[in-house]
Amino acid sequence: MVGLPGGRFLMGSEDPDGFPADGEGPVREAEVAPFRIAPAAVTNARFATFVKATGHVTEAERFGFSFVFAGLLPDELAASAAPVAAVPWWRAVPGATWRHPEGPGSSFAARQNHPVVHVSWNDAQAYCAWSATRLPGEAEREYAARGGLERRRYPWGDELTPGGRHMCNIWQGEFPTHHTGGDGHPGTVPVTSYRPNGYGLHNMVGNVWEWCEDWFTPDTTRVMRGGSYLCHDSYCNRYRVAARSSNTPDSSTGNIGFRVAI
Repeated sequence: MVGLPGGRFLMGSEDPDGFPADGEGPVREAEVAPFRIAPAAVTNARFATFVKATGHVTEAERFGFSFVFAGLLPDELAASAAPVAAVPWWRAVPGATWRHPEGPGSSFAARQNHPVVHVSWNDAQAYCAWSATRLPGEAEREYAARGGLERRRYPWGDELTPGGRHMCNIWQGEFPTHHTGGDGHPGTVPVTSYRPNGYGLHNMVGNVWEWCEDWFTPDTTRVMRGGSYLCHDSYCNRYRVAARSSNTPDSSTGNIGFRVAI
């Protein structure tokens, strides 16, 4: 865990590329108490330890399916799995779970240090109860992501690829049909990939969405922060530090994980 001193900071954004309906703005002063946060998202290896110790069965396992990006699936499975009407690049894949990220025949075995995915907010809460931790609050998560920088778009500054260097794992190319592989990663990457921010925290944007403790809408959806490997400026440029999104507490996909705090 990385200890952060807390204090007042400017939260939110009025970025012209933002999404007003997400409630990013206005920029306002927020205050967080001192807290500690994990330097990286919970890994497959760590989640496996939790499951072995507790026998926890994730909601995706109980439901019998989870959502996977079609571009990561074998052609036959991508064609047979049901597309999601509003976002047809997602497929509801029977048997997709944290153990089998792309459904039957796939495994996390070679991705021990990648973030665990296909975990719901409720699954994350169960992990926190076992590990004597909690999910970060939304203000804590943004404060941590900023790494000490004020009113910057990203954890490292305002330029997405300073000096041509990739700083996070997001979609490269034309979403959702063509991935150039500019950063070499069509899916998740190890949780300590890329340079950490000013607080020593890895992948505070990109790679996977991370659950926060807070409600996004009362009693309906929970906050997610950070964006994921599927974010692209043409569709979902929510890999900015002030960007936010949400999902229902029982939802799981191949691009949602979490990190913990105390």
